[in-house]
Amino acid sequence: MSPLPPLNGLDSAALWERFRQLLWHDSDLGLWLDVSRMAVEEVDLEAFQAPFARAFAAMEALEAGAIANADEGRQVGHYWLRDPELAPDPTVAVAIAAEIDRLEAFGRDVLAGSVTAPGGGPFTDVLWIGIGGSGLGPLLMLRALQRHGTGLPFHFFDNVDPDGMARTLAALGERLTTTLVVVVSKSGGTPEPHLGMVQARARVVAAGGDWSAQAVAVTMGGSRLDQEAKAAGWLRRFDMFDWVGGRTSITSAVGLLPAALIGADLRGFLDGAAAMDRLTRVPDLRANPAALLAASWHVAGGGRGRRDMVVLPYRDRLEVFSRYLQQLVMESLGKRLDRDGEVVHQGLAVYGNKGSTDQHAYVQQLRDGLDNFFVTFIEVLEDPAEIPTIDGECPADFLEGFLQGTRTALAEQDRQSITITLRRFDARGLGALIGLFERAVGLYGELVNVNAYHQPGVEAGKLAAAGILSVQSQVEGLLADGQPRSLAAIQTELELEAVEPVFWLLRHLCANDRGYGAVGDWGRPDSLTFHHT
Repeated sequence: MSPLPPLNGLDSAALWERFRQLLWHDSDLGLWLDVSRMAVEEVDLEAFQAPFARAFAAMEALEAGAIANADEGRQVGHYWLRDPELAPDPTVAVAIAAEIDRLEAFGRDVLAGSVTAPGGGPFTDVLWIGIGGSGLGPLLMLRALQRHGTGLPFHFFDNVDPDGMARTLAALGERLTTTLVVVVSKSGGTPEPHLGMVQARARVVAAGGDWSAQAVAVTMGGSRLDQEAKAAGWLRRFDMFDWVGGRTSITSAVGLLPAALIGADLRGFLDGAAAMDRLTRVPDLRANPAALLAASWHVAGGGRGRRDMVVLPYRDRLEVFSRYLQQLVMESLGKRLDRDGEVVHQGLAVYGNKGSTDQHAYVQQLRDGLDNFFVTFIEVLEDPAEIPTIDGECPADFLEGFLQGTRTALAEQDRQSITITLRRFDARGLGALIGLFERAVGLYGELVNVNAYHQPGVEAGKLAAAGILSVQSQVEGLLADGQPRSLAAIQTELELEAVEPVFWLLRHLCANDRGYGAVGDWGRPDSLTFHHT
């Protein structure tokens, strides 16, 4: 093979030769990966040989059951979910297979009407309560795979915004009594799903529903939520295994239960992920699509994430994919410390929308503005037959033209891009995409020596939030005597290090009918006195 030509967006012959040499394709999955318009050069491919050998070995150890999340002493086993025989413990393999059977059967029985809502009628809706990956994964499954008129409509509590909760509950209205409520919380102690559950339960009961006959828990065996669901006799409990992190939970019950409840091909989804897993175990950089992705990311950002990843799927069904990748990539790779304890501030920012919507949005800046990004195009070749060619015009042809045009316009300005092409988009294709990016993130984490499987920043945010809520409890207790106090007095009496959080808390309390008032100028915090009526 001749040497790889340097990247030159104005040299069509060199671009073709790079495309020809770097194109990866698997005929079974019907998937192509093109990294030829990234800044990877021959010297990079040579220099990566030893680092990737170590990365491949690390991934092999992870799949074999090594403790990958040292902070929690946990294995990382999401790869086992789509190939249970990989699990190092045979009992785990049996449990995974059994859980998939249970999930599939439950979805089938709900849709068939043999599992019914209280009163004997069919379930009409699903209210899904989950945060982070426990909300994004199901949302991606629904937007990507649900067909019109098939399965149950879903509604989400994926935040603790009371306005969002109120709108969702209002939309359900009288159907609350025939709504299947799924509560997802691995530990059972995460505040957001707990608060959502409490609000949903109160409204279901007020509407005359039977909470225990409508509620399903997806949680770790023995968790607080699991114990509560068991004691109250909830309709079902599904396992969220200890060794599955939220951002890699889509091939667990977190993604499979929604698939089952919309009649999607959950077995095909798992098969696509398993097939991609096999292809990305190949210990050869040029022959491994996840390694090609990781190498491209590394070169583009100088190994420090200095370029953002802009995800542009040219299919509406993948509109949520950029949000899904935001969590997978940024929570995995955005770390202050490396594995040696050195401060590195690693990361890779991800944003995106969909093509060709972005022809009329931020593509202008991508071509002519700051060169601080690379684009990941995702296209699907097979078009739906329902939208025909009319008067010689086919919408799908215009979509293809916009993609190629944008890709060319970017290259002319030396802007980098990756293109992923699927022959068709279905559950198996979605599983393959998930598997591809999961492995790429794992390999990239090894290249930059960060732990891709913990989230100390997220935990720090949770601890800080708990601290703020503790301060609120103290402030409310102090003001319960009805005496007016200034911010300085409150700080002194409670011996608080910082007073600013008190201002924020009291501003919120006073803005609502919670029995708190203030006298003074809100633009001059020191002039205010607060009281409880």
